[in-house]
Amino acid sequence: MGDTSQLGPNGSTITVEQLIAELGVVPTPKIEGHWTVEKAAEAVTSPTVVPHTTTATASSPSSSSSPLAYFHLLELLKTTKREGWRRFGIAYGESIADHMYRMSLIAMLAPPALAARLDMNRCIKMCLVHDMAESLVGDITPVDGVPKPEKSRREATTMDYITGPLLAGVDHGHGSAVGAELRSVWQEYEDAATLESHFVHDVDKMELLLQMVEYEKRGQGHVDLGEFAYVATKMALPETRAWAAALLEERAAFWQSQGREPSGQPMME
Repeated sequence: MGDTSQLGPNGSTITVEQLIAELGVVPTPKIEGHWTVEKAAEAVTSPTVVPHTTTATASSPSSSSSPLAYFHLLELLKTTKREGWRRFGIAYGESIADHMYRMSLIAMLAPPALAARLDMNRCIKMCLVHDMAESLVGDITPVDGVPKPEKSRREATTMDYITGPLLAGVDHGHGSAVGAELRSVWQEYEDAATLESHFVHDVDKMELLLQMVEYEKRGQGHVDLGEFAYVATKMALPETRAWAAALLEERAAFWQSQGREPSGQPMME
């Protein structure tokens, strides 16, 4: 019989059956030395991601009129898991795309008095773009030991790559306009100086809190994620804080039904 072994997404030798089972897994590459977007793009195991180049050639992102390289790169948001849950043994938790999708739908349900003050179209775009850089950077958490300025540098250079070279040649300049808007929306979220960005930051935290409670309930009391509960106190707007307070009451009722008080539960004013 022929050899049925293959290389899996993590580079290890696996069976064809295992290869098929792991098609939805594209690990974030580990970069040796100084992190650059060029190294990250070239190290991604998915063969569909076009490496970054600084010279315009027939095959480089900066000269291509096709959006396919960008479309393929977006798949990494679907295959990259949110890392915070892995420390608790949740190996097949939500992806970055899962998180941003629910955020966009949560944003659409802003309470009427708040919604009247928001550019909702801008908010939804922000929900869908704010973690886009994690397609190549990965989901860096506070326990990973990457300083915040370095995390910000990696994400900003990745967004420059995605919204610049990768989209520059699409539709004879149309891609440049789209890239500029994506970059602007992402930067607005990072700067956190507008009402829309404050709202989306709150929605980001609300989505995390929802997932925390859902995993705890599904774990039937065997998974305690209380260390994430504090983010409710970091929410800025009274309307979203009210959502969080109601959710924490729901969480408390669940843990009390298990004969325990909820760990890490903050006091909401």
